[in-house]
Amino acid sequence: MGESDDGAVWQLDKDRVLIATTDFFTPVVDDPYDYGAIAAANSLSDIYAMGGTPFLALNIAAFPPDMAPEVSGEILRGGAEKAKEAGVVIAGGHTIQDKEPKYGLICLGFAHPDLVMTKTTANPGDALVITKPLGFGVTTTAIKNQSAKLEHIQEVVIWMKQLNQKASELAQGCGVRAATDVTGFGLLGHGWEMAFHSKVGFNIHWDMIPFISSAKEYASLYSFPGGAFDNQTYFGKHIQFQKSLTEEEKLLLFDPQTNGGLLFSISCDELDALRRKAEKVDQPIWVIGEVVEGDKIIIK
Repeated sequence: MGESDDGAVWQLDKDRVLIATTDFFTPVVDDPYDYGAIAAANSLSDIYAMGGTPFLALNIAAFPPDMAPEVSGEILRGGAEKAKEAGVVIAGGHTIQDKEPKYGLICLGFAHPDLVMTKTTANPGDALVITKPLGFGVTTTAIKNQSAKLEHIQEVVIWMKQLNQKASELAQGCGVRAATDVTGFGLLGHGWEMAFHSKVGFNIHWDMIPFISSAKEYASLYSFPGGAFDNQTYFGKHIQFQKSLTEEEKLLLFDPQTNGGLLFSISCDELDALRRKAEKVDQPIWVIGEVVEGDKIIIK
């Protein structure tokens, strides 16, 4: 597949490809069990973003030597139970010592060669759909700064722990072949990768973008992770803002997400079917724009 796709793909035979990926990171929440579950869900997300079904994983971890065993145990339990929810077997792994905890998974999944979703196949006229709201990075930074409200912590944890399995199955069932997941590069970074490799432009409508309830409050306090500014610096030259937005509103679109939703393009002819199927399986979706001829992302 393409060099920027979400996982490495190896064709096994005419009916199967193997998808391989890995991800791990430092804690984004204080509760070790939730951290483990979020890290595992995030690691599995790249398999789902490519239309695969994960089946095997390995733990990859770094723990301080003075970390209490019950803390590392809770991190691993969170990861194991999230993997079990996904139908994935964790068959061991590897741990080293480090000053700050790090945890994630190496993941393997299968897909049919004709059903793999990539960043290269968005077509002008398609609708752009996202399956989770934005605002995770700005909220988890508030958690790190000990300025987050309890109800906001609970909300963002629920979203970050949610597997992208249903979203992936829904997209595939409606003929989607162009998709990615919104993670460290934020909506506009991952969106730009998809637009660039598909040789198209995106129109994204600000008023149609979903945010978790805490996002704009913490954005107004500039509670952004450093990655948001890095994303803006790197991808900003490809973005055109036709709508007048504050600087913090713009940064929300570059905000790094942990286990964010899928972003995919779909033929407008399939939108009604997508909405019906999404409601049936209780999978949130938001139509946030459209694919157009061009070479930029325009925020309208």
